[in-house]
Amino acid sequence: MAGKENILFSEEDLIIRLQQRDEAAMTILYDKYSAALYGVILRIVKTEEIAEDVMQETFIKIWTSFQQYNTEKGRLFTWIVNIARNAAIDKIRSKEFRVGSRERSIDSSPVNHLQSSYEVRPDHIGIKDLVGKLNPEQRKIIDMMYFDGYTQSEVAEELDIPLGTVKTRTRAAMKLLTKLLS
Repeated sequence: MAGKENILFSEEDLIIRLQQRDEAAMTILYDKYSAALYGVILRIVKTEEIAEDVMQETFIKIWTSFQQYNTEKGRLFTWIVNIARNAAIDKIRSKEFRVGSRERSIDSSPVNHLQSSYEVRPDHIGIKDLVGKLNPEQRKIIDMMYFDGYTQSEVAEELDIPLGTVKTRTRAAMKLLTKLLS
Protein backbone atom coordinates (compact mmCIF):
# COMPACT_ATOMS: atom_id res chain seq x y z
CA MET A 1 0.00 0.00 0.00
CA ALA A 2 2.95 2.32 0.57
CA GLY A 3 3.61 2.29 -3.18
CA LYS A 4 0.08 3.54 -3.91
CA GLU A 5 0.32 6.15 -1.16
CA ASN A 6 3.63 7.27 -2.66
CA ILE A 7 1.95 8.04 -5.98
CA LEU A 8 -0.95 9.93 -4.41
CA PHE A 9 1.16 12.57 -2.67
CA SER A 10 2.91 15.43 -4.39
CA GLU A 11 6.27 16.63 -3.14
CA GLU A 12 4.52 19.60 -1.51
CA ASP A 13 2.17 17.25 0.39
CA LEU A 14 5.10 15.11 1.44
CA ILE A 15 6.96 18.15 2.76
CA ILE A 16 3.93 19.30 4.76
CA ARG A 17 3.48 15.85 6.26
CA LEU A 18 7.17 15.63 7.15
CA GLN A 19 7.02 19.05 8.80
CA GLN A 20 4.09 17.71 10.84
CA ARG A 21 6.36 14.82 11.95
CA ASP A 22 4.21 12.21 10.16
CA GLU A 23 6.14 8.94 10.33
CA ALA A 24 4.20 7.49 7.37
CA ALA A 25 5.54 10.38 5.28
CA MET A 26 9.06 9.38 6.27
CA THR A 27 8.35 5.90 4.91
CA ILE A 28 7.17 7.45 1.64
CA LEU A 29 10.31 9.62 1.49
CA TYR A 30 12.44 6.54 2.06
CA ASP A 31 10.63 4.53 -0.61
CA LYS A 32 10.90 7.36 -3.08
CA TYR A 33 14.52 8.42 -2.58
CA SER A 34 16.50 5.72 -0.75
CA ALA A 35 17.90 4.08 -3.87
CA ALA A 36 19.19 7.36 -5.26
CA LEU A 37 20.72 8.38 -1.92
CA TYR A 38 22.31 4.96 -1.49
CA GLY A 39 23.92 5.31 -4.91
CA VAL A 40 25.45 8.66 -3.97
CA ILE A 41 26.69 7.32 -0.62
CA LEU A 42 28.11 4.09 -2.07
CA ARG A 43 30.01 6.01 -4.73
CA ILE A 44 31.78 7.95 -1.98
CA VAL A 45 32.38 5.31 0.71
CA LYS A 46 32.99 2.41 -1.74
CA THR A 47 31.76 -0.42 0.53
CA GLU A 48 28.20 -1.62 1.05
CA GLU A 49 28.45 -2.17 4.80
CA ILE A 50 29.62 1.39 5.40
CA ALA A 51 27.12 2.76 2.85
CA GLU A 52 24.27 1.07 4.72
CA ASP A 53 25.42 2.64 8.01
CA VAL A 54 25.71 6.07 6.40
CA MET A 55 22.30 5.59 4.79
CA GLN A 56 20.73 4.97 8.20
CA GLU A 57 22.52 8.00 9.66
CA THR A 58 21.30 10.07 6.71
CA PHE A 59 17.64 9.26 7.27
CA ILE A 60 17.96 9.91 10.99
CA LYS A 61 19.52 13.29 10.18
CA ILE A 62 16.74 14.07 7.68
CA TRP A 63 14.09 13.20 10.27
CA THR A 64 15.69 15.12 13.14
CA SER A 65 16.55 18.21 11.11
CA PHE A 66 13.56 18.43 8.76
CA GLN A 67 12.38 21.66 10.38
CA GLN A 68 15.49 23.30 8.88
CA TYR A 69 14.41 22.46 5.33
CA ASN A 70 13.30 25.58 3.45
CA THR A 71 11.44 25.16 0.15
CA GLU A 72 12.60 28.61 -0.96
CA LYS A 73 16.26 27.57 -0.81
CA GLY A 74 15.96 24.48 -2.98
CA ARG A 75 14.15 21.30 -3.86
CA LEU A 76 13.64 18.52 -1.33
CA PHE A 77 15.72 16.07 -3.34
CA THR A 78 18.66 18.48 -3.51
CA TRP A 79 18.50 19.00 0.26
CA ILE A 80 18.45 15.30 1.10
CA VAL A 81 21.18 14.47 -1.44
CA ASN A 82 23.40 17.07 0.25
CA ILE A 83 22.72 15.49 3.65
CA ALA A 84 23.63 12.05 2.26
CA ARG A 85 26.73 13.33 0.50
CA ASN A 86 27.94 15.23 3.56
CA ALA A 87 27.34 12.20 5.81
CA ALA A 88 29.35 10.00 3.42
CA ILE A 89 32.20 12.50 3.24
CA ASP A 90 32.19 12.87 7.04
CA LYS A 91 32.44 9.09 7.30
CA ILE A 92 35.44 8.75 4.97
CA ARG A 93 37.21 11.59 6.75
CA SER A 94 36.59 10.11 10.19
CA LYS A 95 39.50 8.66 12.13
CA GLU A 96 37.59 5.38 12.55
CA PHE A 97 37.26 5.01 8.76
CA ARG A 98 40.89 5.88 8.02
CA VAL A 99 42.19 3.44 10.65
CA GLY A 100 39.85 0.70 9.44
CA SER A 101 40.91 1.27 5.83
CA ARG A 102 44.55 0.74 6.75
CA GLU A 103 43.79 -2.47 8.64
CA ARG A 104 42.01 -4.24 5.81
CA SER A 105 42.32 -4.17 2.07
CA ILE A 106 39.07 -3.13 0.44
CA ASP A 107 40.01 -4.96 -2.76
CA SER A 108 40.16 -8.25 -0.90
CA SER A 109 36.91 -7.65 0.94
CA PRO A 110 34.09 -9.96 -0.16
CA VAL A 111 31.73 -6.99 0.11
CA ASN A 112 33.60 -5.30 -2.72
CA HIS A 113 32.50 -8.04 -5.12
CA LEU A 114 28.79 -7.90 -4.28
CA GLN A 115 26.36 -5.93 -6.37
CA SER A 116 24.33 -3.31 -4.60
CA SER A 117 20.80 -4.31 -3.63
CA TYR A 118 19.84 -0.79 -4.68
CA GLU A 119 19.81 -0.41 -8.42
CA VAL A 120 19.70 3.38 -8.73
CA ARG A 121 23.00 5.24 -8.90
CA PRO A 122 23.65 8.93 -9.59
CA ASP A 123 23.98 8.17 -13.29
CA HIS A 124 20.49 6.66 -13.26
CA ILE A 125 18.75 9.65 -11.69
CA GLY A 126 19.93 12.26 -14.16
CA ILE A 127 22.68 13.88 -12.13
CA LYS A 128 25.42 12.35 -14.26
CA ASP A 129 23.61 13.49 -17.41
CA LEU A 130 23.60 17.07 -16.14
CA VAL A 131 27.25 16.89 -15.11
CA GLY A 132 27.97 15.49 -18.58
CA LYS A 133 26.93 18.86 -20.05
CA LEU A 134 29.85 20.58 -18.32
CA ASN A 135 33.15 21.10 -20.09
CA PRO A 136 35.70 18.33 -19.33
CA GLU A 137 37.70 20.43 -16.84
CA GLN A 138 34.59 21.34 -14.83
CA ARG A 139 33.19 17.80 -15.08
CA LYS A 140 36.38 16.26 -13.65
CA ILE A 141 36.30 18.63 -10.66
CA ILE A 142 32.59 18.08 -9.96
CA ASP A 143 33.03 14.29 -10.28
CA MET A 144 35.90 14.35 -7.80
CA MET A 145 34.15 16.64 -5.31
CA TYR A 146 30.56 15.43 -5.40
CA PHE A 147 30.89 11.79 -6.35
CA ASP A 148 34.27 10.88 -4.88
CA GLY A 149 34.25 13.10 -1.78
CA TYR A 150 37.34 15.21 -2.48
CA THR A 151 37.70 18.70 -1.04
CA GLN A 152 38.68 21.59 -3.31
CA SER A 153 42.20 21.49 -1.86
CA GLU A 154 42.48 17.76 -2.53
CA VAL A 155 41.26 18.27 -6.12
CA ALA A 156 43.88 20.99 -6.65
CA GLU A 157 46.60 18.72 -5.31
CA GLU A 158 45.43 15.66 -7.26
CA LEU A 159 45.11 17.54 -10.57
CA ASP A 160 48.18 19.69 -9.87
CA ILE A 161 46.36 22.97 -10.51
CA PRO A 162 46.00 26.08 -8.33
CA LEU A 163 43.27 26.07 -5.69
CA GLY A 164 41.88 29.30 -7.17
CA THR A 165 41.42 27.55 -10.51
CA VAL A 166 39.51 24.74 -8.83
CA LYS A 167 37.27 27.26 -7.06
CA THR A 168 36.62 29.21 -10.26
CA ARG A 169 35.77 26.09 -12.25
CA THR A 170 33.56 24.80 -9.44
CA ARG A 171 31.67 28.09 -9.24
CA ALA A 172 31.17 28.18 -13.03
CA ALA A 173 30.03 24.54 -13.04
CA MET A 174 27.57 25.12 -10.21
CA LYS A 175 26.12 28.16 -12.00
CA LEU A 176 25.58 26.10 -15.14
CA LEU A 177 24.09 23.16 -13.22
CA THR A 178 21.74 25.51 -11.37
CA LYS A 179 20.65 26.97 -14.70
CA LEU A 180 20.08 23.48 -16.14
CA LEU A 181 18.02 22.45 -13.12
CA SER A 182 15.66 25.43 -13.33
